[in-house]
Amino acid sequence: MILLALLLAAPPPPIPTAPPSPTDIAASAPPSAWRPIPPENLLLLETPRGTLAIELAPDFAPAHIAAIKSLIAQGRFNGGNITRVQDNYVVQWAARPAPQGTPKPAPLPAEYERPAAGLTITPLGNPDTYAEAGFANGWPVAQDKTTNTAWLAHCYAAVGVGRDNPPDTGDGSELYAVIGHAPRHLDRNITVVGRVVEGLPAYASLPRGTGDIGFYKTPAEYTPITRVRLAANIPGAPRFEVMDTTSKTFADYKAARANRTGFFIRPAAAVDLCNVQVPVRRAK
Repeated sequence: MILLALLLAAPPPPIPTAPPSPTDIAASAPPSAWRPIPPENLLLLETPRGTLAIELAPDFAPAHIAAIKSLIAQGRFNGGNITRVQDNYVVQWAARPAPQGTPKPAPLPAEYERPAAGLTITPLGNPDTYAEAGFANGWPVAQDKTTNTAWLAHCYAAVGVGRDNPPDTGDGSELYAVIGHAPRHLDRNITVVGRVVEGLPAYASLPRGTGDIGFYKTPAEYTPITRVRLAANIPGAPRFEVMDTTSKTFADYKAARANRTGFFIRPAAAVDLCNVQVPVRRAK
């Protein structure tokens, strides 16, 4: 009886503490785990649907980004349109045509990949279908160690440059954002110039185009672009930060994405490159 009384009086065993979720890890990340997006590399596209904030990646596509910044300075995107929305694929927009008589710009280089030298690549940690994959300065990347090259991956929200068949490489006047399953087959075939960091859901939910490959059939279906600017030229523009992919916080975050808990019965112990989704937040 005494033993039974002692057992009944004993406190219940502690409930095991659940490991932090990816969301928890990002929310509690210290300031040192974030890097700012330079305002000169933050493109803000405005339409009646809201503002699309895009981080540009000049370390991977300097010539195309210089061309895009030139088009912004000329005001060519102002008055342009969203011309294509293809389900589970892309939303695409175009600048206004150049004024009649404007000399055609010189072709841009094929910036589909770059030398891997100079990049600090944090490995994904498990095999990737397409290439050896990881993260460089907050970007999802893949690499080929036999050629010592690396490239940005076509993950959700990646922004690429529309082009015609080779040798055309696009001039930056037509851009698209991925709004569906990552089309990694496009890697090293189209120049990726950045990624959307805020505002994409409003554009991913636009009516789908019913023309070939999702283009709208009539201008009446277009969403007009009010203006496109760089944050560096806007007083009080929003500022964003990306998680430092060399930080311990990111290592913990990536491990949590690969080993999900709570709802999950059988954690995968692996994660797709594009499913890691490097955290981005508004600067405090």
